[in-house]
Amino acid sequence: MAIEKKFLDVLCCPLCRGDLENFKHKDKEYLKCKGCKKYFPIEDGIPILLPDAALSEIKK
Repeated sequence: MAIEKKFLDVLCCPLCRGDLENFKHKDKEYLKCKGCKKYFPIEDGIPILLPDAALSEIKK
């Protein structure tokens, strides 16, 4: 379940305050920061925007 645009307009990266975008890899969904390029997981439709939850890359 992707995060709606109206919510993405008010959310920002907790690390650099950059804009976020929906990103899907295999069956997992993330919010990707356009600034620092970190990935934040979405679990049960809830974005986990904690600095410790940020991923630098997604394993293929």
